[in-house]
Amino acid sequence: MEQLLRNSFMFLSKNKTLTRLAKKYGLRFGAGRFVAGDTIDLAKGVIQNLNHKGLDVTLDYLGEFIEDEQEARETADHCIKAIEAIGSSRLKSQISIKLTSMGLDISDEVVLTNMRRILTAAEKYDVFVTIDMEDHSRCEKTLEIFKTLKKDYKHVGTVVQAYLYRTVQDVEELSRYEANLRLVKGAYKESSDVAFPDKKDVDENFKKIIKMHLLNGHYTAVATHDDIMIDYTKELVDQHKIPKDQFEFQMLYGIRPEKQLDLVKEGYRMRVYVPFGTDWYGYFMRRMAERPANVAFVLKGIFKR
Repeated sequence: MEQLLRNSFMFLSKNKTLTRLAKKYGLRFGAGRFVAGDTIDLAKGVIQNLNHKGLDVTLDYLGEFIEDEQEARETADHCIKAIEAIGSSRLKSQISIKLTSMGLDISDEVVLTNMRRILTAAEKYDVFVTIDMEDHSRCEKTLEIFKTLKKDYKHVGTVVQAYLYRTVQDVEELSRYEANLRLVKGAYKESSDVAFPDKKDVDENFKKIIKMHLLNGHYTAVATHDDIMIDYTKELVDQHKIPKDQFEFQMLYGIRPEKQLDLVKEGYRMRVYVPFGTDWYGYFMRRMAERPANVAFVLKGIFKR
């Protein structure tokens, strides 16, 4: 039953009609638990509150699968405004960007033009930018664009996903670029031709790439809500005397907030991934797919109205 729910939510996350309706009718049906709001002003308030608690942030202006050049340019404008807001308010926040929202599915020229505009602003305001990873079909192109941009900009990193067979090789290759990487298990539904179908194999690969990247000496963001992976990372850095300023933990806004604060109290850097914007539907559906128990929270919110 749980797998059926996951598959259903992943299918719904790609429905363009429902995405348009979600934009029209706003953040309802429990999405507010995972999304900071639809404007940068609302997001700033969330960031300030998290910073006050000792939590760092990465801010994500929601958007993906954009096929119109003008819309991609406007999305880049929103990201630049977010960078300016972070810099001018001196918030402890980075930003994350999906390349499909920058025109990845349109052309290399469009996506690179938009990303260069964003990274120029990021360098000016000293705000780090992470290029999010999307589904496997866009993985190679995403890494190519990251490598191109890394030659000209310091404030840029990317993401690798433990459930893909290719990821160990990618981590080895990215070491040449001294890449700041966010390591995740992966949240897209992928074929067994390209991804480990069994959780135990994903977990083992996750541990492998955490160890690889930390021992390579490059900055490592371990993005997980899994206590086993958190404890594994703690033991690894203790064993190899890895300084605490070489890594951080990351979790999603609205998920395990108590654990986030516990890690801060223990002296670890903890970053919260905070999405905002009107294009929240696909992100919200993937959160439901990752943990169908979240459905109970959403239903409770609906019937309270």
